[in-house]
Amino acid sequence: MASTQGQLAGKVAVVTGAASGFGLATAKLFIAEGANVVAVDMNADALQKVFDNPTKSLATVVADVTSSADWDRVINTAESKFGSLDILINNAGTSYRNKPTLDVTENEFDRVMNVNLKSIYIGIHKIIPLMQKRGGGSIVNIASIGATRPRPGLVWYNASKAAVSNATKGLAAEFGKDNIRLNAVCPLLSATGLFETFVGVPYTEDNMKKFLHNVPLGRLCAADDIANACLYLSGPMGNFISGVTLNVDGGRSVGA
Repeated sequence: MASTQGQLAGKVAVVTGAASGFGLATAKLFIAEGANVVAVDMNADALQKVFDNPTKSLATVVADVTSSADWDRVINTAESKFGSLDILINNAGTSYRNKPTLDVTENEFDRVMNVNLKSIYIGIHKIIPLMQKRGGGSIVNIASIGATRPRPGLVWYNASKAAVSNATKGLAAEFGKDNIRLNAVCPLLSATGLFETFVGVPYTEDNMKKFLHNVPLGRLCAADDIANACLYLSGPMGNFISGVTLNVDGGRSVGA
């Protein structure tokens, strides 16, 4: 049985969207579990604020995940500071405000598809060859429960996340021979700051109750819930798991 202590010791992980939410929680947990982490975000101020005490286990990179050149800088940082790259957490994502589909602009559509899907395409092209040379690795893509339980108002956001889930399975089948595991995590809605963006109504107790009525565990997703899922899928406890879409949604996918 694998030990659960320091289960990422000696591993090097890149975490995108690391300045807040799921990415921040994942980066911190990975460091606590012994990993060296390259924390990536396009918000320089936020990245500096949350990682204001740099350690030998952490490097931060301000980068746009839709930029091939920026991915090169991320990889160069991982290799120059830590010597390798074993784990990639594709967490960076975006959405537009919940609204009628015919009101979604072409710019909003392009941004969602670029940040949520094209960024993974670029990252895969850059990082898979490195993992092949190292003899394996783990990639976790953050999708959404909306990939399988879409709702009106976020059609193209949900479509982008469904593509992430589908691509993850195809990539797992293609690169399993290289000992590269790919999995996806599908969270439920998290922080109250995003409630109105995703649900389309202001955050109030009544609106919250309406949203949670079909979530069996009766709460929103916490950042630590996703960090723990990423740790499990990236570490030795999940070393025979690939091609899985893990719903971290309090039972929403089976709710009424």
